[in-house]
Amino acid sequence: MRAGRHTVQVHRQDKVLFPGDGGAQEYTKGDLVDYYRSVAPFMLPHLRGRPLMLERHPDGVDGPRFMQKNTPDNYPEWITRVEVAKEGGTVCHPVCDDTATLLYLADQAAVTLHRWLSRVGSVERPDRLVLDLDPAGDAGDFAAVREAARLLRELLDELKLPSALMTTGSRGLHVVVPLDGHHDFDEVRAFARDIADTLVAGHPDRLTTAARKKDRGDRLYLDTGRNAYAQTAVAPYTVRATPGAPVATPLAWAQLDDPGLDARRWTIADAVEQARTDPWGDVPTKGRSLGPARRRLDALMPS
Repeated sequence: MRAGRHTVQVHRQDKVLFPGDGGAQEYTKGDLVDYYRSVAPFMLPHLRGRPLMLERHPDGVDGPRFMQKNTPDNYPEWITRVEVAKEGGTVCHPVCDDTATLLYLADQAAVTLHRWLSRVGSVERPDRLVLDLDPAGDAGDFAAVREAARLLRELLDELKLPSALMTTGSRGLHVVVPLDGHHDFDEVRAFARDIADTLVAGHPDRLTTAARKKDRGDRLYLDTGRNAYAQTAVAPYTVRATPGAPVATPLAWAQLDDPGLDARRWTIADAVEQARTDPWGDVPTKGRSLGPARRRLDALMPS
């Protein structure tokens, strides 16, 4: 398969990665590769220059899962790599800068791509802040997710910070705030936690920041833990390793009112159609500084 200047060989295209169990649509590795090829123009801007962690399922989503941070020696030399510090040493992450790399990773059964919130050259300073809205219970209460998203947007608007909305393809929603990359992870994580604490203080019966599930009850969990060095978040337009091949999909804030919306609304069958609508078209491409927002938030926080 030709992609730009490179040729990628796709092996065992008929191998079933997503079994058609329980009425779910069956998808093969070939289907996964075709999806990533189609969505590449929309997905690559969210991947370029960012270290990745790969969630691989060589035997399909019902088989063993491998979380891969390192870039094996047998990967093509044209795949970008970045060596970053870890406790006790370094690790060489893959970076997906082009369609050929995206297809190669799909051939490796890297179903889900988890991206860093910072970029090569400035890995300790994130240019994204992510808040994960995780509903209580096994099934999840998506009405509670919608309401939490609205409350969060109202607060971010008050702080004069732009925000973007994305389904996780799993249970909830991510709210993403573009930053200017001038703050380190400690500052960003503390700011995200203060946003969550401010919301919880106003709605303690509905929201929580309790890390332990047993302490949450039936309240929605505001997870800020992804805003730390070497932590990752699922990339926009990546496929999730669950039946039906749902996709983590950007959406416009107006789509929050769609009665058919849930965390798995889009799959590899229709996520490209959603991407073509440019759902984040009104989100500023230039990130904001947290300085003015920090002062506004401090004035709002309970004493």
